[in-house]
Amino acid sequence: MNSSSSANGLPLWPLPLLAGLLPALATLIALQLSIRLDLIPACNPFFEGCVSVSRAARHDLPNTVFRAVVLPAAALQGLTWMLCRTWLVELGAPRERWLRHLAWIGVTAAVFLVLYGAFLGTEGRAYRLLRHYGTAVYFGFTCISILITGDAIHRVARYRPALTRTRLDLALLALVTALLLAGLINLFVAPLFDAETKDRIQNVAEWWGAAILSIVFLLLAWLWRRTNFRARFGVE
Repeated sequence: MNSSSSANGLPLWPLPLLAGLLPALATLIALQLSIRLDLIPACNPFFEGCVSVSRAARHDLPNTVFRAVVLPAAALQGLTWMLCRTWLVELGAPRERWLRHLAWIGVTAAVFLVLYGAFLGTEGRAYRLLRHYGTAVYFGFTCISILITGDAIHRVARYRPALTRTRLDLALLALVTALLLAGLINLFVAPLFDAETKDRIQNVAEWWGAAILSIVFLLLAWLWRRTNFRARFGVE
């Protein structure tokens, strides 16, 4: 399969669209199921921080649904980052060191999302560590992938009217800044409070961080569609 920005071929924008929508849907469905099954209190975790993403999808049916949707979504995210480098090069982005490593960084993030999803709901210290590092590496490496992509788009935006009309290059950089801010709040602000308040602050940051990641993939889908990024099958 070859990628192309020509008018022929299979449109690729549904890949990042599903990569962003599926985790969001899985999380929200797991949240509602957990509330209905009285596994967690009824609340709005985006503002009240009453429950973490992991706890909302940790047990019984919510856990099964969450893993069934998130694991394929992780594969789609990895595929999106692999194709993203090709798309950026076709737009005219310089083939610098970080861009050359974009696919590997993005695939690493996807692998650790699989690790997180696979062990969510298991018990024991080793499994908790695997879930913890799965989350940390996933968020960290995805942030790096967004930074590389946002910087490359910013470099070519002035030559591409499809990118300059809405300045989504700046939107991507703003979103990764918000992700980094959420991480800093988790690390440095939350520990200043008592245990209950700390947990709530960290939970709020986690929910908003997950939402921002989904938005990033939706923006990529919009950009791929606007620049007519397609796949061609066969050999030229």
